[in-house]
Formats: sequence, structure tokens, C-alpha cells
Amino acid sequence: MRRAIFPGSFDPITKGHVDIIRRSLPLFDELIIAIGVNSTKKYMFTLEQRKAFITTTFAEETKIKVDTYEGLTVDYCNKIDAKFIVRGLRNPADFEFEKTITQVNRRLSEIETVFLLTSAETSFISSSIVREVIHFGGDYSSMVPDAVRL
Repeated sequence: MRRAIFPGSFDPITKGHVDIIRRSLPLFDELIIAIGVNSTKKYMFTLEQRKAFITTTFAEETKIKVDTYEGLTVDYCNKIDAKFIVRGLRNPADFEFEKTITQVNRRLSEIETVFLLTSAETSFISSSIVREVIHFGGDYSSMVPDAVRL
């Protein structure tokens, strides 16, 4: 079975995430959207809310599972027998950041990272931008799936 994870904090999930997830589905038998938990990070949405946003967004997709994890991503991959990590790239800065993480992951394991470029329509969207728009009361509805709209 070709199992992959798409890790992130998903605070909140955006249409950019959805784009990468949908486009990666043909590549794998199962895709686990893995919500990383970092006790030192302050989130806008609770873990339960983030998980519900994702579960609702992909309720009809049988190849997707949603899970949470703490610690190193490669340790989580080994625990669930995932051989691939999916990552989305919006710009050259994302590539440089992700390249470093990928190189460390390759030192620690044999798990492959698969990069997908975001579509032009979603390349400007990030969770941090969405949080900022929400914080200041702006209209963020075009940047997130329906499940996130409060």
C-alpha cells in the first residue's frame, strides 16, 4: 500500500491545502492528513476544531484519514508505516525551507518527500494570512473551505 502523510498545523486548513491534498490523491492508496501538535505553539483554533474542519471538508473521500501526532514527523511515518510525505510549495522561500527539512528527514529515515506546486489560484494563501484576516474581521471566505467559515 502506498501510504503518505500530509503534515501541518492546519490552523486553519486553507484552499491551498485542499488543492495539494486533492492533487496528491491519485498518487497514493491512502493519504493521512496529520495534524502536528506543538505544545509551545499558540493556535487560533483548537485541535478538535482543526480536525473537524478537515474531516468535514473531506467527508466523502475514502482515501483520506485524519490523525494527530506529536514529535518528529519521520517517527510518526514509521509508526503508521507511511513511506511518503507530501508537501506543497508556494514560492522559492517555501522550497528552501522544505528542502532543509527534507534533507534532515532523509538522514533520519528512508521516507521520501513529494513536492507539489500550488496552483496559481491558491499560491498566495497561507494559514497565517487567513488568521490575520480573521483577527481583523476581514472576509476570508474565499481562502478556506466551507467547513472553516465561522
